[in-house]
Amino acid sequence: MKLSELAAKTSARVEGSSVDIDVGGAAGLDEAKPGQVTFLANPRYTPRLKTTQASAIYVGEMVDLGRADIVALRAKDPYLAYTRALRLFHPEPAVAPSIHPSAVIDPTARVAENVFVGACSVIGAGTEIRSGVQIYPNVTIYDSVTIGKDSVVHSGAVIRERSQIGERVVIHNNVVVGCDGFGYAKDEQRHWLKIPQTGRVVIEDDVEIGAGTTIDRASVGESRIGRGAKIDNLVQIGHSCTVGEDTLLCAQVGLAGSSHIGDRVVLAGQAGVAGHLTIGDDVVLTAKSATSHDVPSGKVISGIPAFDNKDWLRSTAAFRRLGEMQRTLRDLQQRLVELEGTVLNQRGDNPFSGPIDSL
Repeated sequence: MKLSELAAKTSARVEGSSVDIDVGGAAGLDEAKPGQVTFLANPRYTPRLKTTQASAIYVGEMVDLGRADIVALRAKDPYLAYTRALRLFHPEPAVAPSIHPSAVIDPTARVAENVFVGACSVIGAGTEIRSGVQIYPNVTIYDSVTIGKDSVVHSGAVIRERSQIGERVVIHNNVVVGCDGFGYAKDEQRHWLKIPQTGRVVIEDDVEIGAGTTIDRASVGESRIGRGAKIDNLVQIGHSCTVGEDTLLCAQVGLAGSSHIGDRVVLAGQAGVAGHLTIGDDVVLTAKSATSHDVPSGKVISGIPAFDNKDWLRSTAAFRRLGEMQRTLRDLQQRLVELEGTVLNQRGDNPFSGPIDSL
């Protein structure tokens, strides 16, 4: 691909006259070879500009390359431009429509003609699989499920009854969508009585769900994942939860039942949200933090229980100095005892004639 063509397709501007060089791939600063394009988005990696072998590099408007042998591709967001280049050089592989002979499809299921169904997959009664869907081997789809156009379900995934999957959804290996919510009532003998989980899960368009994630269906009503949300591996989403549009749930995040997460929220790795809480739009909950209260829109919070990130940073800085502060406090305490003893001796009121250590 000519560099001028690549720039046009990735919303970048070629600086200089070398617009017709050929570019055959994209790679990181350290891995890029001649004939490839790379990017610089984080200033901490600027020294690597001296050693990269890339032919061209996506950079911001004000970055000085310091080299004349590399073509600058000026972009408002170099990382986004580089991502688009990667997608051009590595398109999703095409899968020919087919249904493996070992797949088990209920006669009442409606499966579009141009669908791929892999070996040993099972599709239940009343299910609808729309055009362009790819279902890889060993997938289990229960009754009355709908899967929208061009969605992909990878091996080992389970989609339980009544779940509704939108278009262009990607469900990775061993995901479970629509399993029973964790709901029990205690009876007169103090035994746990299971609450029927009669609801469903709705996954809207353009959602991606990482491997090993579980999304529980609601006891009544629905659990819903909003359009464009991205969910990492090993995330637990409890029953009756809602996750807003373009929200990121990173690895090992846990949402207790009836959590309501707004749009464009980022819950970093191992963050936790207690049940029946509302997290506003554009909130960031940093890694290993947990909240037990509602969070207003736009907040960045940290810690357990989580509070404002700036206050948390100050608190953790003070925590690291606790040992030093304790020694200082003991020294001040000793000096105070000695000072009080001196004052009492001067006034003749000290009942102790021995040294301060005897107090």
